[in-house]
Amino acid sequence: MVERCSEVAEDAAQMIATSLNAGGKFLLCGNGGSAGDAQHLAAEFVSCLDHKAHPRPGLAALALTTDTSFMTAHANDFGFDGIFERQIETLGHAGDVLLCLSTSGTSKNVVLAALAARDKNIKIISFTGEGGGDLAALSDVLIAVPSHITMHIQECHIAIGHAITARVETLCS
Repeated sequence: MVERCSEVAEDAAQMIATSLNAGGKFLLCGNGGSAGDAQHLAAEFVSCLDHKAHPRPGLAALALTTDTSFMTAHANDFGFDGIFERQIETLGHAGDVLLCLSTSGTSKNVVLAALAARDKNIKIISFTGEGGGDLAALSDVLIAVPSHITMHIQECHIAIGHAITARVETLCS
């Protein structure tokens, strides 16, 4: 993973820091365990990765997985596939960055979010497993963990996410 993902992780950190330093937001989405990872990483940005070693102001990040009232209302009325797409259309702006987390790279609601982001000139970083699935072609930065085993992909995603967060903290201070 380190061999394959380090260079693109640095590219992702630079992209996120550039957006945040210009007043943009970091938006994150995923399903299941990847939804949990999106929330975890957004919390690290808004709070702080290590408040004792590197206290800093909050960084604008939002997990699109946290508004259960919106998600259940939208899914009930329009279906589940568009839950992240609608939030990108509503909350996203040119210059923001979207992190798509999908172990397969084919989660329909995450792919639709990426398409909506592309339409709004929002940069796209994707964390996937081997190959990248549909997200490979939509991503400005693809971090495709060299595995097809979901739990190992997710373990790598959180480690990479922490490394990117630590790097962004140095670039935004």
